[in-house]
Amino acid sequence: MNLKKIISLLVVTVICALSSIAFAHGVDEDTQTFLLGNSGVAFGPFLYIGAKHMITGYDHLLFLVGVIFFLYKPKEVLIYVSFFTIGHSTTLLLGVLADININAYLIDAIIALSIVYKGFDNLGGFKRFFGKQPNTKAAVLIFGLFHGFGLASKLQEFKFDKEGLFTNLIGFNIGVEIGQFIALAVVLILITIWRRQPSFMKFSTITNTALMAAGFLLLGFQLTGYFTS
Repeated sequence: MNLKKIISLLVVTVICALSSIAFAHGVDEDTQTFLLGNSGVAFGPFLYIGAKHMITGYDHLLFLVGVIFFLYKPKEVLIYVSFFTIGHSTTLLLGVLADININAYLIDAIIALSIVYKGFDNLGGFKRFFGKQPNTKAAVLIFGLFHGFGLASKLQEFKFDKEGLFTNLIGFNIGVEIGQFIALAVVLILITIWRRQPSFMKFSTITNTALMAAGFLLLGFQLTGYFTS
């Protein structure tokens, strides 16, 4: 696979991810219909919805792309993804079960900022402008907590019966992890192939600048939604 095909695949991946903005907070019409009519335990459907939401979750995926962009060892990828998983799993369950209500547009705006943060971090912006590098693992964990509240806010729009709620949430969370694994596997394959090309470091600055730009675009989109809703 040559460089042109790799870049084309990455561009298509980003476009497909951003196209999901067309859905209201990432929940399509069919899913909304099911969630509004559901009662009782539905582990399988919630697992599927969780996986689908993560695979089409442009904001979560863009952040993870930034996280793994310069991680070369599988152990490092596993550690960072685990911190993110612990964060979003905790607040996903806590947010829904404890009914912690946070405006969906505002929490998604913070998630957009996490994308800007990671692009800026990958560009060495903190060392260059502030002379200090934040703890990257702590940052991934903290932003993971916000991403979890983002996931919770999607579900809180639907008033679920208490019966079977915990089981359904576990199914949704497992689905999120499955979707995350599938999406990351695809991204890792593409990045790994690209890393073998001499152009990787040359275009890394452009790529992470584009990541920041996408984050600012999503931030503007969410803030516009907040002030106009």
